[in-house]
Amino acid sequence: PRVCSREEVVIPCASDNDSGSVDLQLSNLEDIKKGPSSLELTVLDSDISDIPGLPWESLTDSFGHQTHQRPCGEAIIERLIGSVQEFFNCELKDEFEKLTFLRALSSLSRTLPYDETTESFVQSHIADIVHILNLLLQEEPPHSLLSPVRQEVFITIADFSYQDVHLLFGSEDRADLFSLIIKSIITLPSITSLAQLQEIMPSRPDNSECLYRQTFQAFSEMLQSLVVKDPHLENLDTIFELMDPWLQSVKDHERERATASMAQVLKCLSRHLSLKLPLRFQRLGHLVALMALLCADPLKEVAEEAAEGMHHLLHITLKLKYITHDKKNHQSLRKAMKKCQELLQLYNIKQFYSCPFKIAQVFEVFLDSNELFQFVMTTLDGLKNVRHPCTQQSAGELLITLVKNAESRFEKVPEIMGVICAQLSTIIQPSIHQQVINTVSLFISRPKYTDSVLSHLLCHPVPYDRHLAQLWRTLEVELPSTTWILWRLLRKLQKCHNVPTQGKMAYVAVAATDALYEVFMGNRLRAATFRLFPQLLMTLLIQIHHSIGLTMSDVAIPSGLYTDQEVSSEVTPLCFAIQATKTLLLRTLCWQEFNIMEKNKGWTLLEGKDCHLQGVSLLANALLERNHLLAHKVMYLLVPLLNRGNDKHKITSAGFFVELLQSPVARRLPSIYSVARLKDWLHHGNNLFRALGLRGLCYLLRHQEMREDIKRLLPCILDSLCETDESIVLLAIQILLHFVRSMDFTTLAAMMRTLFSLFGDVRPNVHRFSMTLFGASIKSVKSTDKKGVENQVLDSLVPLLLYSQDENDAVAEESRRVLSICAQFLKWKLPQEVYCKDPWYSTPDEVGTICKFFGKKCKGKVNILAQALIYSKNAKLSIRRAAALFVGLLSKYVDHNELKTKGTEWIEYDLRDMLHDPEPSVRILASQALFRVQKAKSEPEPRQTVCRLRKLMGCLST
Repeated sequence: PRVCSREEVVIPCASDNDSGSVDLQLSNLEDIKKGPSSLELTVLDSDISDIPGLPWESLTDSFGHQTHQRPCGEAIIERLIGSVQEFFNCELKDEFEKLTFLRALSSLSRTLPYDETTESFVQSHIADIVHILNLLLQEEPPHSLLSPVRQEVFITIADFSYQDVHLLFGSEDRADLFSLIIKSIITLPSITSLAQLQEIMPSRPDNSECLYRQTFQAFSEMLQSLVVKDPHLENLDTIFELMDPWLQSVKDHERERATASMAQVLKCLSRHLSLKLPLRFQRLGHLVALMALLCADPLKEVAEEAAEGMHHLLHITLKLKYITHDKKNHQSLRKAMKKCQELLQLYNIKQFYSCPFKIAQVFEVFLDSNELFQFVMTTLDGLKNVRHPCTQQSAGELLITLVKNAESRFEKVPEIMGVICAQLSTIIQPSIHQQVINTVSLFISRPKYTDSVLSHLLCHPVPYDRHLAQLWRTLEVELPSTTWILWRLLRKLQKCHNVPTQGKMAYVAVAATDALYEVFMGNRLRAATFRLFPQLLMTLLIQIHHSIGLTMSDVAIPSGLYTDQEVSSEVTPLCFAIQATKTLLLRTLCWQEFNIMEKNKGWTLLEGKDCHLQGVSLLANALLERNHLLAHKVMYLLVPLLNRGNDKHKITSAGFFVELLQSPVARRLPSIYSVARLKDWLHHGNNLFRALGLRGLCYLLRHQEMREDIKRLLPCILDSLCETDESIVLLAIQILLHFVRSMDFTTLAAMMRTLFSLFGDVRPNVHRFSMTLFGASIKSVKSTDKKGVENQVLDSLVPLLLYSQDENDAVAEESRRVLSICAQFLKWKLPQEVYCKDPWYSTPDEVGTICKFFGKKCKGKVNILAQALIYSKNAKLSIRRAAALFVGLLSKYVDHNELKTKGTEWIEYDLRDMLHDPEPSVRILASQALFRVQKAKSEPEPRQTVCRLRKLMGCLST
């Protein structure tokens, strides 16, 4: 058989102990043009220096010592063509015919340079040649090596390649042949298995191990013949594409063969590199990463072959980058070369290629952004190699080194994050898992990539699985970057609060909230958490407000996010917001504030639609009481933020801000941020804002220097007394109580009329405190103005008297107290029976005394009988009952002549209506009152009373 020994390799390759250096001094770079001639290449050889350990031969050397034979005669050529053509038309049955055909083809290929007939014949029959070669390989047994046919196929293809006739490139059938060739040699059983097969089949004279080595050598030489004249590197691209899966094979012998073949290709290419633009090889980053991983392969033979290949790949990379670099960035290439030189001088050359992170350090200086992306993606694939933990370890080292040194030059970070997140669950070793997390940490800590990394991480299902949760919790970030990362994550959430609330909640809002919770749990960003506490707290409280009443069906979940799982009904946006807020308080040592919220059901209040602001107020007061420094930081934060965001954002912020106005620090706020802002809220269309505005004014009243500004708002505050919202009215009353003594008479009288209209209000507190303010107003009337409010005071007597019987003890007590103030104003002394707390119907005699007193005192001043009848239709039973009893007993002490003159029909009409009251006691008292009124109308005024009056008048006249 026609075979070549190691010494007869067609393409010369340096021996394993080859040594030399690649010169990389760039003193004459400017003189070398694109597409260098042989002379220019010689100049390049001398210019590149001082990078140790790289093999080198002059590019002007001949790329082979191919034997040149004398030209064959025409007769021989015709016989060769005829022989080959004959084989085209018949079936090659045995090994001899196959070998004869292949050798005839090889011989014919050598005549191509000088014979046009051969050239024409070959060009017209390439498809036939490729077809037959394909058949020959298919007929070879895939699991044994029993004949040199494979070897002869490889030699034949190589012979044609040297004559620039490529049987493996240019069409689909040629590509199929190339793929079959690689598969046929790589998938052969291991040498050990072939030797065992030889023992089983001793009839074969060939030594299987020797035949295998010869066949594999022919295969390697065939590959080298494809790249020896490959100026655009397109052949290298094809070779690597087909060899790629075998370089990553899980079978050791397949991986070893692929690595050895690739190493020989790179060695040949580095010896005979003659590049021309444009270059077609676009997978440099992938090749570098894969070879680097193979350098750390657990199989010693694979690692050694990969190291040799990497040795030559560095040389190829240097030349490639030199040829393709932009002349405008000439200085950056100089820096890259210098850094490469420094690193290689630092490392021991023999140990260099066994350390993936050292390889990454050297190569990253030359790789562009796309190649870096390829490098990272290939390295990430290496992390999936569960079969070989050391390969995983090397991939982790490569990844972290590359990202750390070239982090600012990546452009496809989201894609990298996608692969990382997808592979987190496949990484078992804790150390490698942490390396991957450190890689994410490096990316996320760089401002250039922070937002894109966060955006990708936030596009995963919530609650996060344990792998992503661990990633959030164990981010390894340098201290200066922690605040930036947490701030950008926070901004993702804050931006969701600036949009209208009518549509669905953005999924990012829920994901960012859960991410914040995980970050707080991990506590790796603790310093940043303290620094951003005000922003974090307020944003989470606003998120709680937005989340109230929502389920995950109310969230705009990206399509396909939950393909394999359904969202649990227990998972809601609100639960994420609450747990994040709780964790924030605990991680920032706000234990007492947390305890106050727990004891007072603050978390339940925060979750309620109608009581959310109460929860906000409770937390604000707790913070103000227990940690005033943090409270003041929150207050200063809120000053510029109160008018931003949507309604829920503003309401929650305003609720917290208003409570903080209790602090003495609030007096330092300029009026535009305090009183003026609260004034604007008094005119807001939302009742909550009007209530918050009044509450804020109440708190500011504590600061003496702010009272004058607040006093100017009295007209607005007085208008608030007519609001339907109870809290607004009560807060207005509370403020007015502070200013009642300093009011002018006109304002005071107007306010008293408004307060009088609130007597009997269905809201008990409004009723009670309106009487309180009414009483305070009476006390504040100056002596010169008393005549102007006397009628108002007289009109209030009967209502106050009747409401002293209110079923609400607080209202009844306040009525008696204010009634006493009215009596003092009128200079009356009320009978003690007025202050009795027993129900009137149980003490009719005492009620008679009261009626007698008011009947006499009000005679001719106010029609108290008519006033009392107004309350006969009151909604409260106690008031209707008191009114019926009062009217009946009072009729005895009114002017009987007046009753006769005006008639009692209007009184009887109302009393007869009361006879139909659903309450029996009211009907009885109404019946008695009706009887008394009718009796009073028919009877003259008691004489005894008239005689006593005449006697008294006589005494006074004397």
